[in-house]
Amino acid sequence: MQDLRETYLARISGAADQAALEEVRLAALGKKGEISLKMRELGQMSPEERQTVGKALNELRNELDSAFRAKKAALEDAALDERLKAEWLDVTLPARHRARGTIHPVSHVTEEVTAIFADMGFRVAEGPQIETDWYNFDALNIAPEHPARQEHDTFFMHRAEGDNRPPHVLRTHTSPVQIRAMQEQGAPIRVIAPGRVYRMDMDLTHTPMFHQVEGMAIGEDISMANLKWVLEEFFTAYFGTKVKTRFRASHFPFTEPSAEVDIQCSWEGGQLRVGEGDGWLEVLGSGMMHPKVLQAGGIDPDTWQGFAFGMGIDRMAMLKYGIPDLRAFFESDLRWLRHYGFGALEAPSVHAG
Repeated sequence: MQDLRETYLARISGAADQAALEEVRLAALGKKGEISLKMRELGQMSPEERQTVGKALNELRNELDSAFRAKKAALEDAALDERLKAEWLDVTLPARHRARGTIHPVSHVTEEVTAIFADMGFRVAEGPQIETDWYNFDALNIAPEHPARQEHDTFFMHRAEGDNRPPHVLRTHTSPVQIRAMQEQGAPIRVIAPGRVYRMDMDLTHTPMFHQVEGMAIGEDISMANLKWVLEEFFTAYFGTKVKTRFRASHFPFTEPSAEVDIQCSWEGGQLRVGEGDGWLEVLGSGMMHPKVLQAGGIDPDTWQGFAFGMGIDRMAMLKYGIPDLRAFFESDLRWLRHYGFGALEAPSVHAG
């Protein structure tokens, strides 16, 4: 292991460009890299050996990953310096006018969320906004007597007399996309499902159409610990500061156990600050996927298990960018859009924040 460490640290240091660095990274940490192959050998060891060797391999992998990131940043800085030396700009030229159009905060935050989860290996899954009753409710273990299946909570599509097709609804969450993704891909799987959802909520804090992103990960040994790590990594990247989470027991038909997730915050001077203080703010629901949901997706719950979570994109935008009123998201006020909107070239990325 010491030989591996010295070999790859030397190769990282000697990488002349990003292509060469990526080649070294794949040789060490890729799916078929030396470190990854060593990790697969742990299953053949005794528990005592596995504990010692596994710890050493994790430390080696983390050390090499940090070295890769540092070298990549150094190469990017060197490339930027060379570019700045070669480029020339006439600062006396008149400034360009800002483009009249802006990117809506919901679209921007959706791209932010997608970029962060993509960095953790999640792909984006999509599905229809008009769903069958089975995908929206039955497959998610929502019983016929559940309040969500009543017309005062859900938009049901009109059915002509004699129509024998299954009832259709405007989807009340993006969880049906997870069922479709499981049926199409099977396990293991990691996906997020952002999109519009519809509920019969119309008051000062709710709208009949809003945006959600739900995520799930299924594997042979996935646990609540993995869920907590994923959410804390997401919040830290999204808010740009270390964010602690708190899990509170709850109930959702499609997860068991279920938990509401709070994030650390403070309310000093009437201003919300995430990641500091001793206050807590509820932001999403989560839990381990119910065996019946796995079965509906065509996955054997005796072999596979996974977690799922869901949060409101509109609310996440309000928390990060200080937007006080949810209704303004849908009023098409150009003054609001110019103030809270984003430039067309301000593409979110994990490395840039």
